[in-house]
Amino acid sequence: MAHTAGRGRPRHDDVLTPTEWRVVHAIQHGMTNREIAARRGVSLDAVKYHVANAVAKLGVPNRQALRRWFRVPSGSALGRGGEPMETTTSQFQAIGQVSRSVGDIAAAEHWYGKVLGLRHLYTFGKLAFFDCGGTRLYLTAEVPAGPESILYLRVADIRAAYEGLIARGVEFAGAPHLVHRHADGTEEWMAFFKDPDGRPLALMAQAKA
Repeated sequence: MAHTAGRGRPRHDDVLTPTEWRVVHAIQHGMTNREIAARRGVSLDAVKYHVANAVAKLGVPNRQALRRWFRVPSGSALGRGGEPMETTTSQFQAIGQVSRSVGDIAAAEHWYGKVLGLRHLYTFGKLAFFDCGGTRLYLTAEVPAGPESILYLRVADIRAAYEGLIARGVEFAGAPHLVHRHADGTEEWMAFFKDPDGRPLALMAQAKA
């Protein structure tokens, strides 16, 4: 009898499917299942299904453990960067981004772009980005707008920076994770932690395709 190809979705040459990777990275970014569902335009049950699959495939005990699990997806631009560089404190290049919450993203985009005259980089959903003399300003819509800004420290190799800071006792909220892929394939990666006073900071890096 001739062999018949199996039905269903194609197999992936990675530990997780692309959809599962997106859900895991959203969890590592601190999003709830409900927020992920709203952002991705899918049902809450669909998100729970992908979370359960990821937990089972990776052998971690629960959803919380997913936040600290780290591996680079197959085919990611970050994975083509070779082995992590030697970890030193000089790896911090600059403050690459400062975030601020706003009540209305459209009104804020007009004010920062047209009134202040900052160069608009891009907007997607409730997020808008501007260039402020080489430092990126990140606006996100929240009601009410929050008072705390996040300092994003730019690094050349986020894997090395993450591992080096953990070795020096820094406690991260979650593992480095992909937050956005640009049209040209460039990836934005981040990992969040806090200073001794509990104020938020983050590592940020770009991986070119």
